[in-house]
Formats: sequence, structure tokens, C-alpha cells
Amino acid sequence: MVTIGGKRLKLTIWDTAGQERFGTLTSSYYRGAHGIILVYDVTRRETFTNLSEVWAKEVELYSTNQECIKVLVGNKVDRDSERAVTQEEGMALAQQLKCSFLECSARTRANVHQCFKDLVLKILEVPTLLEKGSTAVKKQILQQKQVRKPPESNTCCFQ
Repeated sequence: MVTIGGKRLKLTIWDTAGQERFGTLTSSYYRGAHGIILVYDVTRRETFTNLSEVWAKEVELYSTNQECIKVLVGNKVDRDSERAVTQEEGMALAQQLKCSFLECSARTRANVHQCFKDLVLKILEVPTLLEKGSTAVKKQILQQKQVRKPPESNTCCFQ
């Protein structure tokens, strides 16, 4: 829950931790999304590269909402001495992806709330996003759950 302008807003958040094994799941979550936060680790250049070469392209490919708000976030700024990606590089990628940019630290919580607040404020600025609601996204997720293959005998499945 985020409180903005005295109103409490509920956010549905999917965290894939940047792992490609979630690729089949994430494509359905992009459809109809009002906002997407793309996060990389400022201490690991490969996460920045992977975000720009894989995840940003996934968003463009699967996001059905042309007005979807995107925020690029560099995480782990509390480890500045280990920094592998500069703030300027993050800002340049954000410009290329046409999204806003922030840096934060999940460990110290610096700027974390601001990431979500900025995303919600930008969503609230686009009236057509508010009109669409999230019904289509819920419907797609429910349909995908019904199509799911049964688990193999040696795997574990949580439902």
C-alpha cells in the first residue's frame, strides 16, 4: 500500500529477481500493466547489460499498454566503492528507454519508497491508464493458470 495525496493505493508487484527462468511468467504480467520498475545492481555491470539487452526488450515486446509508465532503478547505492555502473550510464539508459530514473538502496531503504511513489504519481497523471483498470490483466492471469501443465512427478508445485 502506498499513500499519496491522502489516498491509499494498492499495488500488485511481481518480483522476478531478473532471472530468465521467469520469462514465460513475466510476459503475461507485462500485458496491461500500468507501470513497470526495471531494477539493476550498480555493483554488477552484467545486471545493467542484461536489463538493457533482455528485460527492456521483453517489456517492449509484451507490454500491450502503450502508455505504461516505466522507471529505471539502480540499486545498492550504499556500496558506492564497489560501483560498476555510473549514475550517468543509468540516466543515459533511462533516456534511451524513455523512462524516469532513480537510484536507491534496498538495504538502507534510501529512495525505495520514492521509486514506488514516483511510479504511482506518473500513473495518476495519465487519465487513460486509470480508465482501463486491471480487469484485463486479472483475466489473462486466470486464463494462464487454467492452461498450466501438471507438474512432473519429481517436482514441487505451489498453488
